[in-house]
Amino acid sequence: MGLLWILISMLTTCSAINMESTGSHSTFTCEPITLRMCQGLSYNTTFMPNLLNHYDQQTAALAMEPFHPMVNLDCSDDLRPFLCALYAPVCTEYGRVTLPCRRLCQQAKSDCYKLMDIFGVTWPDEMTCNRFPDCDESYPRAVDLLSSADATKEPAVSVQRDYGFWCPRELKVDPELGYSFLSARDCSAPCPNMYFSRDELLFARYFIGMVSIVCLSATLFTFLTFLLDVSRFRYPERPIIFYAVCYMMVSLVFFLGFLLEDRVACNRAAPGRFRAATVTQGSHNKACTLLFMTLYFFTMAGSVWWVVLTITWFLAAVPKWGSEAIEKKALLFHAAAWGVPGALTVALMALNKVEGDSVSGVCFVGLYDLSALRWFLLAPLALDVAVGVALLLAGIAALNRVRMEIPLEKENQDKLVKFMIRIGVFSILYLVPLLAVIGCYLYEQSYRPIWEITWVQERCREYHIPCPFKVEQTSRPNISLFLIKYLMMLVVGIPSVFWVGSKKTCFEWASFFHGHRRKDSTVHESRQVLQEPDFTQLLLREPGAPVVRKSRGTSTQGTSTHASSTHLAMLDEPASSSTSRAGSVRSKASSFHGSQHRSRDGRYTASSFRAAEERLPHGSMQRLHEQLQHSSTNRLESQSRHGGSQRLDSQSRHSSVRDLSSTPQAVQSGPGNGIHRVAEEDGATA
Repeated sequence: MGLLWILISMLTTCSAINMESTGSHSTFTCEPITLRMCQGLSYNTTFMPNLLNHYDQQTAALAMEPFHPMVNLDCSDDLRPFLCALYAPVCTEYGRVTLPCRRLCQQAKSDCYKLMDIFGVTWPDEMTCNRFPDCDESYPRAVDLLSSADATKEPAVSVQRDYGFWCPRELKVDPELGYSFLSARDCSAPCPNMYFSRDELLFARYFIGMVSIVCLSATLFTFLTFLLDVSRFRYPERPIIFYAVCYMMVSLVFFLGFLLEDRVACNRAAPGRFRAATVTQGSHNKACTLLFMTLYFFTMAGSVWWVVLTITWFLAAVPKWGSEAIEKKALLFHAAAWGVPGALTVALMALNKVEGDSVSGVCFVGLYDLSALRWFLLAPLALDVAVGVALLLAGIAALNRVRMEIPLEKENQDKLVKFMIRIGVFSILYLVPLLAVIGCYLYEQSYRPIWEITWVQERCREYHIPCPFKVEQTSRPNISLFLIKYLMMLVVGIPSVFWVGSKKTCFEWASFFHGHRRKDSTVHESRQVLQEPDFTQLLLREPGAPVVRKSRGTSTQGTSTHASSTHLAMLDEPASSSTSRAGSVRSKASSFHGSQHRSRDGRYTASSFRAAEERLPHGSMQRLHEQLQHSSTNRLESQSRHGGSQRLDSQSRHSSVRDLSSTPQAVQSGPGNGIHRVAEEDGATA
């Protein structure tokens, strides 16, 4: 018996759906009732969407399907009018909605309650009787019939209205996922992309894949160059390495999106449930969440590291901090560069703002939510650009002031100008793509509402949803805009390779591929005997003070003119030759003893006598010859070994201490100011 009634209800449902009336409602006028259950009532016109948010009569017929057995069995005379009052209400004047009385609901429910239990039908929550007005009248009322007659005469004027966006049945998702699309809950955007054709999406996919490979190669080369010689890239240029690492991860995520296609960014279609493929949202998809976390975190971290780079340049140029002083603040730099993007990423996940990108195959933010685009993309990027440009201009102005006020030799002037040009070119190569990305985001957030209403206007009849009431402007996005956006998001990481590109980098890679590393002595081969100003003293001295010159290296027997140069030479040379070289620094007597070298047969060489002749008077030299001729060999060896060595060690130590203490600035600063350390390296390797 139960199976028979189910078969009857199915046949009744099929006959109740008039397939010829599946057109959409672009003007929302009164329309004839096509539901078989509601035909033959005191009114013959209705409007959609109805009181239960069904946007056409076909959808309303499907929702009425469970009640067909009760209506066919005629369990209550009030059930059919009550159901039609909800699923096909009488068409009245615009803005007026008439609800059935509570008594009608209670009577229909009590009469058919037992039969509903037999068929396993539950009374829907949206049909709870307490929601209806407390009255005792039949439906429709007399006043409703009068309004219905007026509305039938002038349908286009009385009931035309804008219902906004109604989510199509094909784009509906489970409520527990928390999706939303165009302000409609439990709804998601269609996949593939709703704006472009399949050919355009295919071209964009391969374009993004190729650009991501180029960016990945460039940033990976920068990082590997850093690993070849970690000590080469110190502050203030160290943040360039972390900046390159961030965009290396960004390009890697886009490359993975190219390989994955739509498998992560889109949910699969479910034809059995009348659901099409939709865009992934939220954090329920673990792969999409992982791609989003990596892409957004490193995108924001890359922009913050650029700000840190401008801060280090500013500290080196304006307060004239050295590399060691800037490096002491590295912990704060890392905390800001990794902490701020991490906090933003966690906030987006908590707000469930993750969205799949069906163009690139990744997951990101702000693709369909304008508020997330404004506050989590545009605002942080614009702030980073403003702060970074301000610090960059201040640092370049300080370097230009140094170049104009402090007298430098032409070679050092060229080095400083070349370094300023290098900073400017690197900053332009970073800022132009980033500003292009910000411009694309601004254009997108301005025109996206127009693109969305145009899409609804074009697809409303296909989806059987309300079409827009008044469309003043229509527009579709151009695929080139999105290609420029993705291109600039990836190209912004390539400038790092121009910073590390130099002859020194080529030599390091050549040595690496030949299977051996360069020796430490070759790292200092640029320390040649060349008189040039000390960059540290040039920046720290007063404008009217004289320029102190230093030697970039030491000769084998000459006297060092700067304590730091002497100290470096003593560290680089072997211990056997350092004592003889240091003994020629001070007095004539110590020079005489320091220049006494013995040959293997125990005799004194002619070079030692020549050195003595240059330093002692003529009379003293004659007496010295007489003493050497008449003294015994043992006595001369003892005298030269004990007296000369003691005085040599004592005087060389005291002279070295005096020299080092006379220039504490140079010894403390080590290689000098951070900016000019990089400038000197540019001059040696460029």
